[in-house]
Amino acid sequence: MLDSIITSKTRIKLLLKFFLNSQTKSYLRNLEQEFGESSNAIRVELNRLEEAGLLESEVIGNRRYFSANQKHPLFFDINNILKKFVGIDQLIDKVTSKIGNLQAAYMTGDFAVGRDSGIIDLVLVGDQLDTQYITLLVTKAEELIKRKIRYLILTQQQMAEHFGHQPSLLIWEK
Repeated sequence: MLDSIITSKTRIKLLLKFFLNSQTKSYLRNLEQEFGESSNAIRVELNRLEEAGLLESEVIGNRRYFSANQKHPLFFDINNILKKFVGIDQLIDKVTSKIGNLQAAYMTGDFAVGRDSGIIDLVLVGDQLDTQYITLLVTKAEELIKRKIRYLILTQQQMAEHFGHQPSLLIWEK
């Protein structure tokens, strides 16, 4: 859907990279490696997004790091559109409504660092969660969003012990 509105695949990748997780920062050569595209194509899109005020940049050492401009009036709108594109919004609404004592939901893996992927990795933090119901909801959500969903249920303590060092994106909190 998004690719019919935004025809540049590089621009879509950049928007996903910087606007799904607003804490993400990256520089040109790193993006070139990650996307597998020419630095020129990426540079052109970075410059366009920066000129539009959607991205900010800062020079650290000899590298120019880009990040989402969270103060831009369209920041939250773009973030919401991308969540809908990925299917996160539908998944969160369905999963959080009736599954038990859910305290938080995190996205990990590729999407947590802004890379588009066919797999969404979720960590659900809570206790006494209804795993059968979660499995049912995840199966239905996978059909809706046409992506595979892997999930892991942890307690708050397990989350701190096992995922403290890995990139994660808080997507829902009680």
